[in-house]
Amino acid sequence: MTPSPAILRDILSILDKAAPFSLAESWDNVGLIIGNPDQEISGILLGLDPTTDLLQEAIETNTNLIITHHPAIFHPLKSIRTDQPVGRFLADALKKDIAVVACHTNLDVIQNGVSRVLAEKIGLIGLAPIAESHTELSGIGFGRIGSLKNPEDSDVFLARLCDILQLPSLRICGPIPEKVSRVAVCGGSGSELAESALAQQAQIYITGEVKHSTARWAEESGLCVIDAGHFATENLAVEAFAAVLREMLTAQDVDIAVRTTNSQNNPFIYYLKP
Repeated sequence: MTPSPAILRDILSILDKAAPFSLAESWDNVGLIIGNPDQEISGILLGLDPTTDLLQEAIETNTNLIITHHPAIFHPLKSIRTDQPVGRFLADALKKDIAVVACHTNLDVIQNGVSRVLAEKIGLIGLAPIAESHTELSGIGFGRIGSLKNPEDSDVFLARLCDILQLPSLRICGPIPEKVSRVAVCGGSGSELAESALAQQAQIYITGEVKHSTARWAEESGLCVIDAGHFATENLAVEAFAAVLREMLTAQDVDIAVRTTNSQNNPFIYYLKP
């Protein structure tokens, strides 16, 4: 059987099955951001952020569909300044006829979404959402909480976490338990779920971009909260989602290359005092 040409409309339909756009929060902006649903797609490139480097990588690899977790247009735009990064990205994507799609909170809340990928990499089992999404569907929600199959000394767990997230250090607030067995995670910025994690008996809560007020609360409440950064806690999901997309495209006899970016790294560097 001759593989079908890849049409953007059909790829959007596949994405909607993998991570339904209807599951996104009302304040979010997901789905087709730039492009024509009827255009033929030559290749797909996935990345966490809609950066100009990612766009250049798409151009160099003859790829005309970019899928990012964070939307290229999030807040309403009053102007498109092409001397600024967002405007330059939008203008160059339009000039090069590169379609751009976002899978943001819809990818966060699905059963095999961002936080589940992180939780499984850490080795948690018996997973459940920390908080339900607006849909209140079973298994759909933000963050994941679960248990290690075998409790670990905290030093062993924290060192292993650094290796998994490819980080040289971790920012930690609150008391570190001697033994770790029950852990909650939320990829990205998840300060608001810390109280729910503690209420569900988490000993450690791992997320990114922890607020100062949450750190002080953790000290007083006895929960160990780890701020591992937005990129490190979400980027693991990019390749996982690419694998799902490849499988679904193959099942539909759509022959198209699906790649993950080589140009996008953690925007933070870590200075370690000599």
